[in-house]
Parts: sequence; structure tokens; C-alpha cells
Amino acid sequence: MGTATALAPGLSRKLKKVLETRTDTPICSPRSTLSPAFIPKIPPLPPKSPIHHREARPLHQRGVPCRLRLRPTGTQRLQLREALRNIGDWEKKVERLASGGTGKSTKHALNDVNTDLLGPSSIRNLMLHLPQWAALDQVEEEVNALAECCDKIAKALSNCNATTGDIISTTERLKQELENTTQRQEIASFFLRDYQLSNDEINALREEELSENFFKALAHVHEIHANCKVLLRTHHQRAGLELMDMMAVYQEGAYERLCRWVQAECRRLGDFDNPEVSELLKTAVRCLKARPVLFKYCAEEVANMRHNALFRRFISALTRGGPGGLPRPIEVHAHDPLRYVGDMLGWLHQALASERELVLALLDPDSVVNTGPIAQRFFKISESDVGKTETDLTFVLDRIFEGVCRPFKVRVEQVLQSQPNLIISYKLSNTLEFYSHTFSDLLGRETALCNTLCALKDAAQKTFFDIVKTRGEKLLRYPPLVAVDLSPPPALREGVSVLLEIIENYDSMMVSMSGHKPAFEPVISALLDPIIQMCEQAAEAHKSKGVNQSSRRSRVSSDPAQLRRSSIDALLDNSSSALSSQIREKPSRIFLINCLCAIRQPLLGHDVASEYVKKLGTMIESHVHGLVEKEVDAILRKCGLSNKMSHFYDSSNDESVSRPPLAETEDMSPAALSECLKAFFGLILGSESSLPEFEQMQVPSLRSEACVQLAKSLAEAYEVIYKGIMDPNNGYPDPRSLARHPPDQIRTILGI
Repeated sequence: MGTATALAPGLSRKLKKVLETRTDTPICSPRSTLSPAFIPKIPPLPPKSPIHHREARPLHQRGVPCRLRLRPTGTQRLQLREALRNIGDWEKKVERLASGGTGKSTKHALNDVNTDLLGPSSIRNLMLHLPQWAALDQVEEEVNALAECCDKIAKALSNCNATTGDIISTTERLKQELENTTQRQEIASFFLRDYQLSNDEINALREEELSENFFKALAHVHEIHANCKVLLRTHHQRAGLELMDMMAVYQEGAYERLCRWVQAECRRLGDFDNPEVSELLKTAVRCLKARPVLFKYCAEEVANMRHNALFRRFISALTRGGPGGLPRPIEVHAHDPLRYVGDMLGWLHQALASERELVLALLDPDSVVNTGPIAQRFFKISESDVGKTETDLTFVLDRIFEGVCRPFKVRVEQVLQSQPNLIISYKLSNTLEFYSHTFSDLLGRETALCNTLCALKDAAQKTFFDIVKTRGEKLLRYPPLVAVDLSPPPALREGVSVLLEIIENYDSMMVSMSGHKPAFEPVISALLDPIIQMCEQAAEAHKSKGVNQSSRRSRVSSDPAQLRRSSIDALLDNSSSALSSQIREKPSRIFLINCLCAIRQPLLGHDVASEYVKKLGTMIESHVHGLVEKEVDAILRKCGLSNKMSHFYDSSNDESVSRPPLAETEDMSPAALSECLKAFFGLILGSESSLPEFEQMQVPSLRSEACVQLAKSLAEAYEVIYKGIMDPNNGYPDPRSLARHPPDQIRTILGI
């Protein structure tokens, strides 16, 4: 048993070597410590074994990549793992032995290790894992070869580092110099971009056809000029001044070339009736606004070209018409003044719209369409430029339409000199009034065309009022006779009809946005005042004629039956001769009232004649009131009370003044007053035709109003007489027998 448990000398050395070895060494180290005596000879592998075909040299010597490794099969991998696990168990046991146990325990531990290593099963396992050990040996050789390669590579790298150190330092220095040069190159390129023109831009400004590149180069010149102003604020003032001078030369040359090109393009615009403005021309004009003098030259060129073109078009439209004869020439309608003048004004208005659009597209393209930021970079529109643009626009349009003023004015004056009728002359005046305001809105009031239209409008109004004046003078020169029924004359109805037509035309006339309708009161006065004067002259003639006829009848009449009349009839007849002139005034006043009503009635529904209608109403009320007063005075005079009314008014008003009683007055005696009151009661209580009813008044409302006023005036006069008789101070004996009817009864009888 002692010999069985004793270790062989070789194994003892190996175990001692294992105990002295660190435990963190690779797991293959214990195997290398084993004695070769315990490792049997490895038989040669079969021919088909994967290891048999491999060379014995290391992999790096055979040209095989170092990362190529031999991989065992799955079964071999399990067996190798089990062997390694056993070796690990051995190492643990050896470590326990090394940690210092008792002699007996150490001895038993060594017997266990020896049994495990030298036992039949361990030897058998080692024999089974011989192929894996061979593979591990081969891997170890390849790893060693790979380590040698790495050493060689490290040695070569150190040699290269020593030899290429100067090259690396030189490369670093050149790289730094390259960065500095690149930075300077960028600064130089930025400077050239901001302060210099390229060759292409110089060619575009001087030699090439005018195109978009020209405006880009010109915009770049403006930018450089602005940058030079910034440069002057630094210590590079000399460079800034030189660059500004250079850019000024380029700039002036470019603007002169641009001005010549724009003038040439504007001359071509005069060859067409409705030319199209290209975007390039719009941009060019926008650029020229930076040079007011050059821009003015171009504006004058546009005005002159379009002036001639518009004059030719207007004459062609008057005499030849459109292409192919359609539309027909305007002068074909010269026999119709209203259409003739209207067609000319319509053509001018249409031409003004097209020319304004053309000039606006040229002189102020930004108000029509924005053509891009190219020109806006060196030209910006401000509020002050807007007013200047309007001034330029007005100047150009005024020059364009200056040529058509004279032919238009001559033709309109010919129409006005032909003495059109009243309605046509008024319509012409309204048409010229409308277009005068319309053209003033588009052109301005101080332009040649607007001045021409204002002069023609005044001439048309003067023609209208001249016709009205001639018409009125004719009516006043030959006033009509008053009709038997006191109806208005036909001339009045004709004048009112003309006035109504003029009012209708006035209500429907066109008014511009900034204009307003002209005052209509002068027209009404010019038409109706002569008519009213004519009616007054006719009334005066009728009144004077009636007085003359009445006086002749009074001289011729001598009837013997007049000697047998009663005292009342004698009283009435004695006053009739004194009232003849007043009686003949009644038809004249009624005639005037009828004429004024015939004028007023049609005008009631028109607002433009409201003031004149009020004036007519006042005149009618005055005539009605005068007619009623005359009739009341005639009735009182007919009864003999007219000259007595003053005494009654004096006694009722001045009671404080002492005067003799009225009964003692010669004309106010009870007997004389009784006869007068009997005549008055006879008229009041007589037949229906005793009092005037104004049957010849043609307006029923006025007729009834006049009758009511007459009754009220008579009732008021009788009330004054009644109070005077009943007054005790007047000394009338038995006043109730003298004034038998109180005032209330008289009012009831008169129907008020």
C-alpha cells in the first residue's frame, strides 16, 4: 500500500513544479509540466484526418492568415472541455496541498491526485484526448509565430518612425502654411467679390446685348459703391476712393448705354397702337429712376412718340374708322350732335385708359407688377417717389393728349354753333360736365385736355342759356291773349313740358366719383321766370283792356228806366262805376293763379325743384290773398260800407281818445248805416250767386280756400261793424234794430 501510494520521482518533480507555478497561468501549463514519460507516443493520424493534411510549419510560414484557427468538432469540443475540467480539479487539490495541511492529509491528497492521474480511467481519458493535445500544440506554435511577426512589425515601425520624423514635421509645417494660404485666398476672393467686377460683368456692362446680366452687373456696381462708403470709415480710405472712382466710371457708362437703349425701345412703341411693354424694358426704366435727368429724357421720348401715334389714331377714327370699316368713322354721325360728341369723348376716354396703362407700366412698373428683386436692390420706392411718379405720369399723359385737343375742340364748337335745340344742348352740357370730371380724375385739372373740356363745357352751358334767353325774350315780346276761361296759355304748358324733360335728364345724368351734379336752380329760373313774366304781362294787358271796354259801355249806356230804381239799387249802381276797375282785376288775378298752379303742380314730385315750388306757393298765396281782399273791398264798397270801415276801426282801437259819437258823424248816421246794412244783408242772405265763388279757378282746393277766406273776411268786417254799433259811446239809438243779426248768425250763414 505504501508503494502503491508513493509517487514516482518524475511525477514528484512535476507536482513540485506545479505547486511553484502561479494559478493564473493558462490551463495548458499543467500539461506542459507533465513528464514525457507519462505521455505515450501519439500514433499517426489516419489519412483522412483533418490534421494529417496540414503541414508541420507554423501558419504564418505557410502564408495562412494569423486569424485562421483550427476548430474541433462538437464531440471533440465536449471531450476537451471535460479534460480541462479534470485538470482544474487537480489544480485545486494541489493548491490545498500547498496551503499547508497535516502530513497525513497531504499524503492522502497526493494519493488521490496520483490515483486520479495514474488511474485507468484518467490514462484512458488522456489517450482519448490525444488529437486535441496535438491541435493545442499546433495552435501554440502558430501563436508563437504570430508573436514573432508582431515583434518584427513593431521593430519595422520603430525604424520607420525614426526615418520619417523629418518628413512628418515638414508635412505639418506645410499643412499650416496651406491653411494660412487658403484663408488668405478666401479673404482675397471675398474682397474681389465685394469690391471688384468680374470680366463677365464688365463685358455685360459695356459690350454684350442688354439682358438680365446687365442689370445684375449694375446691381453689383451699386453694392460695391455702397461697400466703398463703409471702407472710407476705416484706415483704407485711399483704396476706397480709388474703387469708388472706378465704379463711378462703370456706373455712368452703364446708365448712358441704358438710356440710349430705352429711348430706342420707346421709339418702337410709337409704331403700334397697343404696344406690349417687355419685362426687360420695365426693369430698365426702374433702374433709370436713379438718374432723374436720364429718366426725364426717356419720359419725353415716350410722350413724343405716343403723342404722334395718338393723333394719327384719332384722325383715323374720325375719318376712316377701324380696320375693314368697322367701327364706322365717327364723322358719319355728325348730323346727330349728341352721338357725334359722345363718340368722340368715348374714344378719348378709352384711349386715355390704354395710354395710362402703358405709361404706368413704363414709368411705374412696381405699381403694376413686381418684376423681381434685381432692380430693387439698387432702387427702392419711397413715399416721396410716389408723388414724383404721379407728376411724371401727369406730364407724359398731358403731352400725349395735347395733340388731340385742337381737332376735338374744333368739332365740338362746330356742333355748338349749329344751334341745337334746347334739350340737346342741355344733354351736351351734361355730357361734357361728366367727362370733364372723369378726365380730371385721371389726368389732373391743369392738363391741356381737361382745360379744353372745361372750356367746351362752359361753351355748351352758355349755348343752352342763350337758347333759353332767346326763347324767353320771344315770349315776352309777344305775350299771348288771355283765354275766356282764364286757362294757362299753350306756351306755358310747352315750357313746363320742356322743363320736365330737362329734369328727367338731370336725374338720370352720370356723375363721376369725385364730381357732383351741377346746381339746377339757375336752369329752372332761366326757363320759368320768362314764362311767369309773360303771364303777368298777359294779365296786365287783359286788365287794361277790360277797363277800357267798361268805360266805353258806361258812356254809351242811357236807359230811362234808371229813374224808377229803388234807393238800394241806386246805392249799388252809384258804387258800381267806382268799382269797375277793381272788378276787372279779378280775372287777371285768377288767370295768374291758374298759370302759377299749372307751373307748380307738375313740379311737386321733383326734389330738384322743391325750392322753386316753395317760391311758387308763396306767390300763389299772395295772389289769392290779394284777390280775396279785392273782392271783400268790392263787396263792402258795393254796399257803401267801405268808406265807413275806417271809422269803426278807429273807434274800436282808440277808445281813450275823446271824439264825438259815430251816430253824429255825417256818413255814420243811423239812416245811412241802415241802408248800407240792408244792402249787405241782401248780398249775404241773397241767392247763391250773390257772393263770388271763383268758378274760373282751375284748382278746386284753391277755389274752396279762396271762398273760405272771403267768408272769414266778411264775417270779421261785420263783427267790427256790429261792435261799433253796439258800443254806447257811438250813440246809436236802438242798435239792435240797426244790426239785426249778431256775428255768429252771419258766420253760420256764410258757412264758417
